[in-house]
Amino acid sequence: MVLQPISREKKMIKIDGSAGEGGGQILRTALGLSLVTGQSFHIINIRANRKKPGLMRQHLTAVRAAAEIGSALVEGAEIGSGKLVFTPAAIRPGSYHFSIGTAGSCTLVFQTILPALLMADGPSELVLEGGTHNPMAPPFDFLEKTFLPLLHQMGAKVTAILDRPGFYPAGGGRIKITVEPAKALRPIELISLSNIGFSARAVCAQLPGHICRRELSVVQDKLEISDEKIEQIQLDQYGPGNALSIFVHSDQLTETFTGFGQKNVSAEKVASKTIKQVKAYIQAASPVGPYLADQLLIPIALAGSGCIKTGRPSNHTLTNIEVIKQFLDIDFKLTQISDTSWEIKA
Repeated sequence: MVLQPISREKKMIKIDGSAGEGGGQILRTALGLSLVTGQSFHIINIRANRKKPGLMRQHLTAVRAAAEIGSALVEGAEIGSGKLVFTPAAIRPGSYHFSIGTAGSCTLVFQTILPALLMADGPSELVLEGGTHNPMAPPFDFLEKTFLPLLHQMGAKVTAILDRPGFYPAGGGRIKITVEPAKALRPIELISLSNIGFSARAVCAQLPGHICRRELSVVQDKLEISDEKIEQIQLDQYGPGNALSIFVHSDQLTETFTGFGQKNVSAEKVASKTIKQVKAYIQAASPVGPYLADQLLIPIALAGSGCIKTGRPSNHTLTNIEVIKQFLDIDFKLTQISDTSWEIKA
């Protein structure tokens, strides 16, 4: 991989966790790139902009996972802590099992340690337990249909299997992942949104099947999707929970948009809100949605270059760029192309 760590003579990088977006992403990016570059960091004001600041169980699991994989020394790794010192050593590939113990997101823990495993000198196997379909995190469907296929395009071989789903607030989900390091990640260019098609999947766990049927009926009607392009999954356990995913297929990628069932919110409204996201994405005429843009920044940085066309960069994306620049000698140029689209180029 083309990596150019910033020369700091091993001085501690200092990070203010209240800067920019001010959430857990700052910590996750710092942990991942600390492992990759071997650079220590000290973060304060962790998740300062959140209702419950400091380390929650999901973030603590990410810290402990990073520490185990990177043979790191850690200070401040406890629930509620607002500061952390992380000093990595060597990355160790192997078999790992990390359990969050709540419905905290498995995919966000995976996001934290993935850069290190891509850099390791051997393959790794992961078992992650917790939430797999969370309203405030990338669901497994996004991982499966969108993110991992793009990593494959870049030369990484990462596979993920949903052993069982875990919905908020019960959790209990489990994902099995294998990672084979790439000798070098290839730059990726995602600038065209063409030949669009749709498919959809609705999952109900310990909930009446008519909920999924009603969601899919609205999706089929509004997006003109044939019966062959929809999937309904009914589970008698692992719930209660409901997730509706709409997949937008195009020449360069598949984007994923997910809505989640809530108490006192009709299936029709869940479907309509998810369709609204899809239509906004298509109107922006950019292949990379806002969440995917954020997720691709680290792989692009590890590859040394890349170019994506997306909508207006979110605060998440802008904050992530600033954290990446603290660890790697790379810059991202943001250029507005139209009223609805921007280019991000490294």
